[in-house]
Amino acid sequence: MKLFAVFYTLGNLAALASTCFLMGPVKQLKKMFETTRLLATIIMLLCLVFTLCAALWWRKKGLALLFCILQFLSMTWYSLSYIPYARDAVLKCCSSLLG
Repeated sequence: MKLFAVFYTLGNLAALASTCFLMGPVKQLKKMFETTRLLATIIMLLCLVFTLCAALWWRKKGLALLFCILQFLSMTWYSLSYIPYARDAVLKCCSSLLG
């Protein structure tokens, strides 16, 4: 579990670095911290850090797995912020499924 959490986090960091390579680091950081995706960015970065903390320092396998799941969800939500109206569509789809 420890290796999975570390490599999963490194994979997500590599995904962020690849878009940084395509856009340039300054433009990437500016887009990441725009008001439309600020909350998604903060949650995503916190999930990356907490996954590593749970796996390496706290040594809690269940917590590391939970943070991996949250990391997936936060990366998905962050990625959807780059597609116009994608988050609205997902919210509408989920609300129609739940109610």
